[in-house]
Amino acid sequence: MSRVRNLRVRPDLLYVASGWSTLVTDVRGRITGADPQGFFARNTRVLSVEQVAVNGREPVPFSTANVQGHAQLSYAEISDGETLPSRAAYLVTERFVGEGLRIRHTVVSFAQQLLTLRLGIRLAADFADTGEAERGRRVQCGAVGASWDAGEQELCLTYLRDDLDRAVLIRVRADAPVRYADGALTIGFALPPGASSRVDLTVEPVFDGERLPAPPASFTEPGDAAAGARARLTRELTRLGSTNFDVAAAWRCAVDDLALLPLGEPSGPTAPMAGLPIYQEIFGRDTMTASWQALLAGPTMLADSLRLIAHHLGRRIDDWRDEEPGKPLHEARRGPVSVLGLDPYTSYYGDWSTAPDFLVFLGQYFAWTGDLDILRELLPTARRALDWIDRYGDLDGDGFLEYRCRSRTGLKNQGWKDSDSAIVDEHGTIVPNPIATSELQAYWYAALRHAAVVLTATGHPAAGAVLVARAHRLRRRFHRAYWLPDLGCYAMALGPDKRPVRSVNSNDGHLLTTGIVPPRVAPAVARRLLAPDMFSGWGVRTLSAAHPAYNPFSYHRGSVWPVEAGTIGLGLARYGCWEHLHRVAEGMFAAAAIFEEHRLPEVLSGLPRDEQHPHPGVYPNSCSPQAWSASSIVALVQALLALRPAAPLRTIFVDPHLPEWLPDLRLEGVQVGGATVDLVVRRRRGGRTTVRARGDRIAVVRRPTVQARSTRRHQS
Repeated sequence: MSRVRNLRVRPDLLYVASGWSTLVTDVRGRITGADPQGFFARNTRVLSVEQVAVNGREPVPFSTANVQGHAQLSYAEISDGETLPSRAAYLVTERFVGEGLRIRHTVVSFAQQLLTLRLGIRLAADFADTGEAERGRRVQCGAVGASWDAGEQELCLTYLRDDLDRAVLIRVRADAPVRYADGALTIGFALPPGASSRVDLTVEPVFDGERLPAPPASFTEPGDAAAGARARLTRELTRLGSTNFDVAAAWRCAVDDLALLPLGEPSGPTAPMAGLPIYQEIFGRDTMTASWQALLAGPTMLADSLRLIAHHLGRRIDDWRDEEPGKPLHEARRGPVSVLGLDPYTSYYGDWSTAPDFLVFLGQYFAWTGDLDILRELLPTARRALDWIDRYGDLDGDGFLEYRCRSRTGLKNQGWKDSDSAIVDEHGTIVPNPIATSELQAYWYAALRHAAVVLTATGHPAAGAVLVARAHRLRRRFHRAYWLPDLGCYAMALGPDKRPVRSVNSNDGHLLTTGIVPPRVAPAVARRLLAPDMFSGWGVRTLSAAHPAYNPFSYHRGSVWPVEAGTIGLGLARYGCWEHLHRVAEGMFAAAAIFEEHRLPEVLSGLPRDEQHPHPGVYPNSCSPQAWSASSIVALVQALLALRPAAPLRTIFVDPHLPEWLPDLRLEGVQVGGATVDLVVRRRRGGRTTVRARGDRIAVVRRPTVQARSTRRHQS
């Protein structure tokens, strides 16, 4: 493991969140007016400045930390450089995030004489969109009006736009009289020795007439809509122990982050946002993928994610939103840029993977839970998703899914790699739409198979059999069109001319996971994924380092995504490619170990793991925590166990292969089919792995996957 430790993503910022609200401060706990600092509610910055001064000078923070994910505590020394004794008085600042924000400033005196202090708090709001604050560039703006109600001791900051109803009410409660003038509150104190005095601010956004309440001053319970979801996940999620400290610490951080990230949406309370601080929104594909990868930790997130997506299906043809009937939502934001119609993201449907993903993950949920009630509840959504794929997914009827962006401000690329420059040919030229990326065909193949199970389980076996036959035909068709025998991998895509895009990339890992790859070529695919130009030592690059368009700090042209490590790991396990899986898992756990709290960021750079690069760095705008980076840790552990649930059979199939660096795993509270089981897996001398299970009403059976057995036959 690397000697580098405690690397921080966005090292100049701290941020805490709850549901749709985020507080972003500098590392000293200050909101200075610099981007992207502030308090954001529903993707809108309603507090852009909160500057504190005592006797005209800013206190000096010396200890600031986040608490329980939704709160922050800071200590600062008060000094005016003249009359105040050194280290005689301190400012304690507590901030609590819920739908609104509560700030508590407490001045504490340890002086031996009476202190006369004047506390000033400068406040401002600019109503910037989260994206505007992130980029430091406004595309919408307006004047802000301020009014002070002395009787209520409440400041109202109003966005003066006729087309947007946004304001924030800041109520003050203090142990002394409060004055407001020129954008600042002033409170005077006379503190005897050993005394303290407190000022409470409640920051409550008012959007379209709805006032969002500030939470209670509690480090343990924020009291908003997302709090119950977080508490439920904290109780549910599976615990893992190991003598490998880094694996155990990465798991603990991952499940803690997953419990932190629910949006608290009524239709799916535990469904997670994509990540902090900039993807605090409904994100269909990301939300479901994270919940699917985390199934070994618990099924509730996926149930809620599926329900959330079912609640947000397209209803009409709308080119601005890339919407069609039955097409699942891709992103939904609530910030002013979207509300004003400057982009389509109040409800944007520009993604081709969410529909097949819904079908795959519904089938996976059934395999883990055997829950026929949810299958019946979501069967109409599954049928609508199938209908969307059949009517709109294959634009030219060639038997493959290809996407085309219709919205003038939408996403050009609408597969898993969705940045505008992600799909490039072997010369580095950006491929124009329409594009049939390889992973979309694999998702479709898996969707047909899982939808067949769903239909059969809900009493429609004939319709299920039709889908199985379609999947078999697609598998044969796909291999003929995409396989590149001279490169030992599949084409990244078919371009608009239907010719293969011969760029070596990470999509092949997704193909392994779905099972669309014939076992006879799976070892070659695995070898190509782990070749030096593709495997950085930390993870699999999105694009080969030998490619003309390679950039290790790009979004999708050579970076390393932890979420892919989870998916690729499951694919390697499926085909019994254990040596390759162990390299992927070791690289990702080693990467987790170098970051603060063992938290994997959204995207690592693609730089090689060598003496010149003791840590990989990150994509410059990475989120951390990121839901599907956290879930990748859970997926990698599942892959190492080759664990496949069969809840309707009340059985768990396993085929564990632990590497030398991971001598044991202890899982407590694995949930399958309403039962829970504890698993203890140990690596013995010579590499043999033993499994011991303890639980009721469920069998644990050691058996390789069908593909692993077939791959072994082809190699013998």
